[in-house]
Formats: sequence, C-alpha cells, structure tokens
Amino acid sequence: VIGLSGGLDSTLALLVTVRAFDALGLDRTGIMAASMPGFGTTGRTKGNAETLARSLGVSFREISNHDAVKQHFSDIGHDPSVTDVTYENSQARERTQILMDLANELGGFVIGTGDLSELALGWATYNGDHMSMYAVNASVPKTLVRHLVRYAAGLYGGQIEETLLDILDTPVSPELLPPTGDGQIAQKTEDLVGPYELHDYFLYHLLRFGFAPGKIYRMACRSFAGEYDEQTIWSWLRVFYRRFFAQQFKRSCLPDGPKVGSVTLSPRGDWRMPSDASARIWLAEIDGLEHA
Repeated sequence: VIGLSGGLDSTLALLVTVRAFDALGLDRTGIMAASMPGFGTTGRTKGNAETLARSLGVSFREISNHDAVKQHFSDIGHDPSVTDVTYENSQARERTQILMDLANELGGFVIGTGDLSELALGWATYNGDHMSMYAVNASVPKTLVRHLVRYAAGLYGGQIEETLLDILDTPVSPELLPPTGDGQIAQKTEDLVGPYELHDYFLYHLLRFGFAPGKIYRMACRSFAGEYDEQTIWSWLRVFYRRFFAQQFKRSCLPDGPKVGSVTLSPRGDWRMPSDASARIWLAEIDGLEHA
C-alpha cells in the first residue's frame, strides 16, 4: 500500500515497488496506490497520481481525508481557519492512519515514501508520513530521487514518461495548506527549508567525511560559485545544522529501509545520535565564519 501524492518521493516508491513485483513475477494489482486528497491538494498532483497508477496497471483508490480531519478538528477544538502546524499535521497523520488501516484490511504493508534529505531536515510529520512499515527511499537524497525518476521516464516512454516529466516539473510540496486562488501549489518546500541541492551537499560531506561546518562552507562556496552567493550558502548551512540536530528524535524511531548509497541515517546502522544532542558548538563555528 502506497500513498501516492503526485509528488517525487511517492512516485519513486511506486516505481521501485512495481519493479520489485515484476522481478518476483507478481501481479501489479497487488500494489494498492491510494490518493488521499486534502485541503492543499491541487488538480495537477491529484491527476498525475491517478494517471501514473492506472498507466502502470496497479490498483488505485481515492480516499478523501476532508471529513475525517474536519471531525478531528471538532474533537480537539481546533479552528480550521487557523492554518498552523496542527492544521498541517492533522492531515498528514490522517493520511498515515488511512494507509495503515488499508494495509490491515488488504493483508499488506505500507511502503514509506520519505527520502534521506527529508530525514536529515526533519521535514516530515512525526508519526505521519514519518512512519511506515518499510521505507524504500530512506537513504536516497532528494537530488538523486530526481535523477532516478527522470531515468525511469526515459525507460517507460509514452504516457508514463509524459506523466513522470510533469511530476518532475511540479514544485516540491507536502500540499497541506490551501492552494492559491488560481489553484496552484501555495506551499513550496524549498522556499521554507532551502534548496535541496545545497542541503544534500552539506549532508553528504558531513556524513561521508565528517567535515566541520567551516570546511563544508568553504567547499560549498567554491562548488556553487555563480549559483549561490556566500550569504545565501551561509544562511542555509545554519538552517541545515539547526534542523539536523533538533530533528534527531524522528530518526531515532525510523521504520526499516534499505541502504542504497554510501550514507544513511538509520539508527540501526550508520548513524547513532542522542535526540537531545546540542548543535551549539557547530552553530557557534558557523556564526564565526566570515561571509558576504
């Protein structure tokens, strides 16, 4: 069972699962792709999710979470006009409940969609999209997700390629806030947490080589010269370290998943870190850097 949003991560999870079913000689209808439109879902992502599922020949269901989340707001006394973290996370957790219970009903299990970059930044709802029964993307950074989906588009061709290319062209978003007046995505992840190409660069050199913030900053200034200025790199580097330390508690209870590349944040393998670790020393080094 996969929650298919029409975004990059769930698309890759579906493609991987389809390939696994094909390799095992299993009927693709044994894959249940569930579209769960919420308050921020746009017609573009909803349409791409259904088109992709039907083109791949997997089972598909659309299950709206509107009524369930509205009831939950009523139960806890939350004003639905207040689009705060409660408004967002209630939707994410309802989606996970739907998937878990659907898996129980079908005798299956939930495939997680979150990627390595989101785990590093903690860009996931605790016990929402953070949780699954097997997380296939857990060690795949967002920049690599893009390359893999584009590669798959070339392999499939036709309608599937067309859909995958449109998914690649869609802004990255959890779609938990209402769309703009013209129906476009209002909540864009990289506007909020920063460019993934920078964060993946920071993460790789931190995990793979253990470099200090100052060295990573100086390398990034050279690597991204002409694309990002020093102030921008410094600013997002600080965001990266602040979030990386503060969000360890989400990584301490991750579901199982494969190690795909040379780095992973699994608490059972490569990365052991207390959830109350302080970023103070690392942030102090960043604050002491000279930047434009």
